[in-house]
Amino acid sequence: MKLSEICEKLNLECDNKQDIEIEGINTLQDANKKEISFLENPKYEKYLKDTKAAAVLIRKEDADKLPKDVIALITPEPYLKLALLTRYFVKDPWVDGGYKANESAKIDPSVRIGKGAKIGKNVIIMPNAVIGPNVEIDEGSVIYPNVTIYRDTKIGKNVTIHAGSVIGSDGFGYAHTKTGEHVKIYHLGRVVIEDDVEIGANTTVDRAVFGETKIKKGSKIDNLVQIGHNCEIGEYSILVSQVGLSGSTKLGRNVVMGGQSATAGHLEIAPFTTIAARGGVTKSIKEPGVYSGFPLMPHKTWLKLQGLLSRLLKKS
Repeated sequence: MKLSEICEKLNLECDNKQDIEIEGINTLQDANKKEISFLENPKYEKYLKDTKAAAVLIRKEDADKLPKDVIALITPEPYLKLALLTRYFVKDPWVDGGYKANESAKIDPSVRIGKGAKIGKNVIIMPNAVIGPNVEIDEGSVIYPNVTIYRDTKIGKNVTIHAGSVIGSDGFGYAHTKTGEHVKIYHLGRVVIEDDVEIGANTTVDRAVFGETKIKKGSKIDNLVQIGHNCEIGEYSILVSQVGLSGSTKLGRNVVMGGQSATAGHLEIAPFTTIAARGGVTKSIKEPGVYSGFPLMPHKTWLKLQGLLSRLLKKS
């Protein structure tokens, strides 16, 4: 879209002398000269001075922090304008047409496969699976019945995805108007699953808003796990049943999360950390260890606390 078209649709002022073709939306860190970005949260203000975006949705008081060659799209509601803009860049969720499958692949006749998909050697896809446009499934992977894989997902070698799982659906993201309406943010990124990953039944992995949701090599994910948009699961991590990861959570290598544990969004967990069952992570964890409870604390401290509470109850 032309920048002038975008400004018209979003009801923004735009200098037609600077009219350029816009090909997408991205973060301040990753945007290029053909993309629009935005600033809503002050914690990302540090990326303004180095952004390569063509234009940025930004409040008036922050506009002078942009590089001189970046166009400021002034608005009091950058996040809301971003949400409205995403709908114009979302791809069709389904396109029929030709796909490529290696002759050694075993694909049940009931499987639906979208245009541009690539199915590798010795892949097995069981009944009623749906493989979206431009999905790639590499050698030796197994897709069980009723799995749905949305468009543009990339799956590595020897990956197993069990029945009923959904890979690449939109994350739960909305901007809110002053009068309380919820405006959908269409997720324009994808999911990447590296080699030797196993995903249990009825697990969901959301696609990224921009960029990638990534599950790295060797990770093992149980049934009924929710992985939010833009999360990164480190190599050989283990997520037990009913774990929930909010958007943009980053797990280091060999992180273990017990059943029903969960994270708030936009935080990091150090490699070789264990979160015990029902642990609630609300801040980044920088030191590896075993943690429990809510609010989260070192496991030994949590055990002492339970002992103290038990003794208090006996005395009362």
